[in-house]
Amino acid sequence: MSANLDSAIRRRLAEYVVPQTGRPLGTGGTRYELRESAAGIEIALYVGFPCNRERPSLAADLGEFLAAAGFGQSIAIAIDWQVSAHAVQPGVKALPNLRNIVAIASAKGGVGKSTVTSNVALALAAEGARVGILDADIYGPSQPRILDLIGRRPDTLDGKNLQPLAAYGVAVMSIGFLVEERQAVAWRGPMVTSALNQMLTQTEWGELDYLFIDMPPGTGDIQLTLAQKVPVSGAVIVTTPQEIAIADARKGIEMFRKLKLPMLGVVENMAVHVCSACGHAEHLFGADGGARLAAEYELPLLASLPLTPSVGEHTDSGRPTVIAEPDGAAAGSFRRAALRIAGELAAAGRDYSHLFPKVSVESKQ
Repeated sequence: MSANLDSAIRRRLAEYVVPQTGRPLGTGGTRYELRESAAGIEIALYVGFPCNRERPSLAADLGEFLAAAGFGQSIAIAIDWQVSAHAVQPGVKALPNLRNIVAIASAKGGVGKSTVTSNVALALAAEGARVGILDADIYGPSQPRILDLIGRRPDTLDGKNLQPLAAYGVAVMSIGFLVEERQAVAWRGPMVTSALNQMLTQTEWGELDYLFIDMPPGTGDIQLTLAQKVPVSGAVIVTTPQEIAIADARKGIEMFRKLKLPMLGVVENMAVHVCSACGHAEHLFGADGGARLAAEYELPLLASLPLTPSVGEHTDSGRPTVIAEPDGAAAGSFRRAALRIAGELAAAGRDYSHLFPKVSVESKQ
């Protein structure tokens, strides 16, 4: 490969914006190697997010991008990915077996946060990542119903630690597994925070790339416990375009910023409804609310998800959309949201604390 051709390809590659990270190739958790082989030119991509079954594939999209610039010769593109542990909020020690804990929050009930959490987690599991869900809504747990786990109880092998339940390849823990579905959990704050801590630290999660915490509404005890005791790699705010939801989402963002939790961005849910009969698109809850919120706080708009009746039907049936209709448009929206969240996390600072030696100081009397 001539020096001119090498330089031209590299210039073109530098113009490619990776869809998962929103950043140019070679930055934000991605890198590449360009070399020549007997079969032609090879590009080896290394990314920090899973992409085993992504559709369309990152390699195909990049190939089309190069072809559009006139690079018609044989260019083979191979992708290798690995999810790294990323930095958490100051003063909190990371858990070695949980590479990244991601809080999915809204500060407002009824915006579809639990549905987003389950579908995003399942989408990343389908891409090859090791994924778990911690349902942190003690008063109103939703994940047992969403994931068809009602009535199931976790086992314990040592009488102390719990084995998470499994749903479609994802490890799950919820207070809903420990109490009857109709039983009201009438606990005060200290009991709630104790339950959250026990479910996190006394569950045998195994090795996970991502543990998604499905947060309850509000900005109270559980949110404070999360910031003070749980090592969070990133937080995602879910909102609808409606101003009443946006107002509460602002409170959630302000709280996370005050507590120095890393913010990954905003997911706008129920953004637009497209009529299945005529194709007419209508913004039932207002337009561009999520985009305005993201711009206000200089955060990425990670996804704008449609309002689709089938999503609610799938949620109630215990088969989330990415499982029930994996090739459907709604599932595709959830997959793109999941990969964008993973990509934004990959672009964040990595955790190098495990590379530093432990130092102890002893005083001599």
